[in-house]
Amino acid sequence: MIPYRVSKLRRMGPARLTAGLDDNRRLDLDTHYTIHRQLDGETVDGLIAMAEEVDLRGRGGAAFPFARKLRAVAAHTRTSDTVVLVNAAEGEPASMKDKMLLTRTPHLVLEGALLAASALDAKEVVIATPAGELAEGSMMAAVAERGLIGYVRVVGIQERFISGEGGALVKAVNGELGMPSGRKVRSSDSGVNGLPTLLSNTETFAQLALLAELGPQEYASVGTPQEPGTILLSVSGSVAAPTVVECTPGVPLAAVLDMCEARVGDGLLVGGYHGKWLSAADAYGAIVSRRGMSQSGGELGAGIIVPLGSDTCPLGETVRVAAYLAAQSAGQCGPCRMGLPSLARAMAELTVGTPGALDLVQQAATAVRGRGACFHPDGTSRFVLSALEAFADDVEEHRLNGTCGRPTKEVLPLPIADASDVRLVVDWTRCQGHGLCAHLVPELVKLDHHGYPVFIDSPVPSWAKSEAQRAVEMCPALALRIGAR
Repeated sequence: MIPYRVSKLRRMGPARLTAGLDDNRRLDLDTHYTIHRQLDGETVDGLIAMAEEVDLRGRGGAAFPFARKLRAVAAHTRTSDTVVLVNAAEGEPASMKDKMLLTRTPHLVLEGALLAASALDAKEVVIATPAGELAEGSMMAAVAERGLIGYVRVVGIQERFISGEGGALVKAVNGELGMPSGRKVRSSDSGVNGLPTLLSNTETFAQLALLAELGPQEYASVGTPQEPGTILLSVSGSVAAPTVVECTPGVPLAAVLDMCEARVGDGLLVGGYHGKWLSAADAYGAIVSRRGMSQSGGELGAGIIVPLGSDTCPLGETVRVAAYLAAQSAGQCGPCRMGLPSLARAMAELTVGTPGALDLVQQAATAVRGRGACFHPDGTSRFVLSALEAFADDVEEHRLNGTCGRPTKEVLPLPIADASDVRLVVDWTRCQGHGLCAHLVPELVKLDHHGYPVFIDSPVPSWAKSEAQRAVEMCPALALRIGAR
């Protein structure tokens, strides 16, 4: 489970998405309508026109034009029922903004979803949230406040890194295992219960409500001409406290970092664990916008900013996340089953100065890129390769000396381990180097130059647990077991 841990809200610009939250922990329906006006219905053509006028983009990371999604679903309304699906999965460990919206201002999200549903004459609205969290309870209470139980359905799903991928989310809502399907199926053609589905991120629907409330001209009165309005940033890592920041595109990233009392140190991560590392110099010259981050070599993505500080090992932090991403894969294709564990192991070998490890990292990253059944291998490869560039001096230090002299302090947030997280563990007093485990589960084990097993430092993925158990049972020396660590 990834905890909701926001302790602060900050702003650089007007309070729109966060309006009213200085004085209220949560906006119930009555309080919501003292801050935001009740919206009139809009036709689907009217919503499309407004979204196109301000170029409203999805805020889940891909920045896909919202008007194109809306138009694609609207094309089916004469022949089929439709569904509106709010992607509130937020499986990215470093993201907090959607949980904040769901927990503290749920009616703004609902308002946007209901606006779209009315325009599409949708059969139902589905809000997919991590199961058992405050966000789920807050949304269920908001639906009950409006008397919409039966029309708006809140679905709690298992939270994983890939749970927010569109195909995985639809499958989870449909009662299947929440994994990417491995084939491209547009939710606008077939989504919830096989119906054309308007699927977008939590913040996107909140932005749609603001756009309808303010109108395109006032909505675009802040921000940049290319990226109007405000955006939410999740700022964690080496900062005074994890913070959600509402700011206007175009502000210097340095100003956001200073406001959050960030200690950048060697650099920072932008765009999350499928994003990119930036060196400190590039970070302080960056502008907060999609275009600005791209010009500095980064990606705004879902608005995730994680300063690293100077007390932790950058490569060690990268290895932690690379191993986590390898374990979070769906295991449906070679790049995920074999490539990502190999990439994580190569990064681990680089941190201890293994000769040739740098080449192995680059080869492993190149081997998975563009070959996966979904975008998870591409994003993981991008994350790792950007570390080699942003921390080039540190890479050289590790290559020559096997260490940079700093511990890995676990600055980058990762989910709290639960009882289902198990690892392969070896009793070295028994292991005789037979190598059978590496043959049975090559995704998790490789052999060193002496023939002894080397394990990826992450939990056994769900798709590999049966193979791992088989390796334990067949170990000739009875040296292998499955344990907590």
